[in-house]
Amino acid sequence: MPTEALPHEKRMKRPLAEHDADDMVSEHTQADQDVHGKGGGDVLVVDWDGPDDPQNPMNWTFKRKWLVTGIVSCFTFISPVSSSMMAPASEIIAAQFQVTSPAITAMMTSMFILGYAFGPLFLGPLSEIYGRSRILQLANLWFAIWNLGCGFSQNKNQLIVFRLMAGLGGGAPLSIGGGVIGDCWRIEERGKAIALYSLAPLLGPSIGPLIGAWIAQKTTWRWVFWSTTIFDVFIQVLGLLYLRETYAPSILERKADQIRKSMDSEKGHYRDVRTIYDGEHRQWQNILKKSLIRPWRFFVYEPIIQLLGLYMAFIYGLMYLYLNTVPLVYEGVYHQRTGIAGLHYLAFGIGLSGASQLNAAFMDKTYVYFTNKSGGKGRPEYRLPIMILGSLLLPIGLLVSGWTARASGMAVFAAGVILSYQCIQNYIIDAFTLHAASAIAAAAFLRSLCGFGFPLFAPSMYSALGFGKGDTILAAAGIIIGCPAPFFFWKYGERIRQASRTSLDIQDFMTHTGLTGL
Repeated sequence: MPTEALPHEKRMKRPLAEHDADDMVSEHTQADQDVHGKGGGDVLVVDWDGPDDPQNPMNWTFKRKWLVTGIVSCFTFISPVSSSMMAPASEIIAAQFQVTSPAITAMMTSMFILGYAFGPLFLGPLSEIYGRSRILQLANLWFAIWNLGCGFSQNKNQLIVFRLMAGLGGGAPLSIGGGVIGDCWRIEERGKAIALYSLAPLLGPSIGPLIGAWIAQKTTWRWVFWSTTIFDVFIQVLGLLYLRETYAPSILERKADQIRKSMDSEKGHYRDVRTIYDGEHRQWQNILKKSLIRPWRFFVYEPIIQLLGLYMAFIYGLMYLYLNTVPLVYEGVYHQRTGIAGLHYLAFGIGLSGASQLNAAFMDKTYVYFTNKSGGKGRPEYRLPIMILGSLLLPIGLLVSGWTARASGMAVFAAGVILSYQCIQNYIIDAFTLHAASAIAAAAFLRSLCGFGFPLFAPSMYSALGFGKGDTILAAAGIIIGCPAPFFFWKYGERIRQASRTSLDIQDFMTHTGLTGL
């Protein structure tokens, strides 16, 4: 039921989800003044129907939560498949479009990732205004249209532009999906959901080239895009049928709209109906402005986002550089046919999947263990212990594959990537739950820029140094940058977050409202 003029302390302890960090205290204060002050009780404040309200996504059944998580993971899977699926066909496309520059050839593939960098910066905030489901599905439809257009490209310029436009929409699940996970899952349950969700954007780039290699060998390269569009339409239908809104302010706003429509305009005794997230001073123009600049504020002002973003950028750039070397090694050095060379991507997928399952089994247990050890107070840093293993496996995999070209090296490298990636992803969601989509978008900005840029210099680097020396240099960078990272964030992460404008405000707000257990 709606909350009518409830005392501040009582009303604020209701389970909440995300809120505008800039206005979360002032807006609730304003709402109280409206209810108890000049409004004199003529304002109806809409809240959850108690802590066990089934409409609250936190209270959904596990079956419903996993259904939503699975669909979001499918959205997050299909666009990364498309991002790398054309890599095995890139030389065929370059020959047809008379492209002679290796950098331009690589750009036709990696331009999609450039769209990843910018799309989430406005799609993530829009999901915090209009709801997750609506923005996610519209962005996916945008991706499908432009991805279909890639298959009809008649020259390199068209293909590059269409790939960029497809990437803008395809990047939406990478930020919005994290928000969905934060909306639905309580903090001690979130690790398993993140393990599935974060596997998708990394498994996609390994499966995509495997499929693309056989498509390029058996039929025209255009089916690389047409086939992914067909599969994406199937996912779009699943989303329309089963994906429900998870963003609490949007759910409560719909509830408030129903109350407004049911009220008799003449006999109704309430001057206004609003949710617990609203105040009279909030205008949609102000909300839109603040939401759209929020990822940029995170990127500029939040040191923890900057540091995590840099580390994610390094890992993500290495991954895309590494994936682009597979054709160079197995087709160029070992003279394997495109389809057979593509089978080596299976090792990458096995490493990702196996390590992800390991992480799913231990991430929540590790978090609960350290939380209990610290007297029941959880910290995002408790997500980091498994990252130590990931930071070790990554350079080991590079060295093994660089000097032996063994599939085991590729699997070990993939395991290091996914373990580090999942720990960081969970860290960001725990620290910025109220605005997880914007925070992830900010962290993903540098990551996607490196995913775009690293493959551009891969051919020149390996041509000059060879695969053994090239991977040794990358492994050395992984040791110098990667191995100290989990220890650094474990020791200094909380201090860095206390210097954060937003993360600290969110934590204080959640503590004040009793949300720390969510």
